[in-house]
Amino acid sequence: MTSVTSTASVTKVLIDCDPGIDDALALALVAGSPSLDLVGVTTVAGNVDLERTTANALALREFLDLGDVPVAAGSAGALLRRDVRAAHVHGRSGLGDAELPAPARPASPVHAVDLIIETLWAAPGEITLLAIGPLTNIALAVRREPRVVEWARDFVIMGGTYTRGNHNPAAEFNMVADPEAASIVFDAGWTVTMLGLDVTLTALVTTAVLDRMSDLGRLSALLLPATTSYGMVTAEGGPAIHDACAVAYVLDPSLFTRVPAVVNVETAGRYTSGMTVTDFAPRDRRPNALVATSLDVPRFWDLVLGAYTRLGERLG
Repeated sequence: MTSVTSTASVTKVLIDCDPGIDDALALALVAGSPSLDLVGVTTVAGNVDLERTTANALALREFLDLGDVPVAAGSAGALLRRDVRAAHVHGRSGLGDAELPAPARPASPVHAVDLIIETLWAAPGEITLLAIGPLTNIALAVRREPRVVEWARDFVIMGGTYTRGNHNPAAEFNMVADPEAASIVFDAGWTVTMLGLDVTLTALVTTAVLDRMSDLGRLSALLLPATTSYGMVTAEGGPAIHDACAVAYVLDPSLFTRVPAVVNVETAGRYTSGMTVTDFAPRDRRPNALVATSLDVPRFWDLVLGAYTRLGERLG
């Protein structure tokens, strides 16, 4: 990571992810943001299998020049369910048409759940935990050591929806991939900042955005083939870079409108498994979530593309 002369405004982040095209774009946003200090990356099966999400995280660590940040592999499947994957969206490799050099350094021998617990324990109240994949690792960490809820400075997820789904009509992919884990996490006693499809589907790569990604040197070799393989890009819209929204939130929460709510995760529904049932006017429960309801899209892209430009200049 780029050295920073003052640490007064630096936020430490630990990212649990399943790279994944949009996970890669989220990690690139971290790498281009000097105000973030990435202290760990943990991987979970989701968009593709665990072996591939971990290999992608390791390759991204080196390609994005993230230094010696530990990368630890975690859960290879959901707590109770059969595997749900999204290779049809992210490609067999998980990174679409992007081809990165094979990583030279291995993953940490520590399991992801242990890394999450140990890292938060070592710096209570200092580290923001970001989960941008299925919540299996987080649920296991909460079950093994409930105090992680107190140790995390903040807990932010990309996942869920209160309007419509993408994997089924009612639910978002990360929730569908492990509804039981998501239910454990939302009921753990902390406030979950939920950045769901309601806002991430407005963070669209357009041709204007793509043009600004096209002259960033080596970084463009990741950004362009990843985003264009993710979906058709037009002047009006294109693929959404969902996971980058979670990083953008940590960088500037004012980009988002957030509303307190009670969120329950549906685990028994025949047609609604993984649905994040959101009550914005609860009568008998304290809110367990801050749910994002809108995103300032122009400012979002200014932030993201500014970070990518800095990173592109550093990588050459």
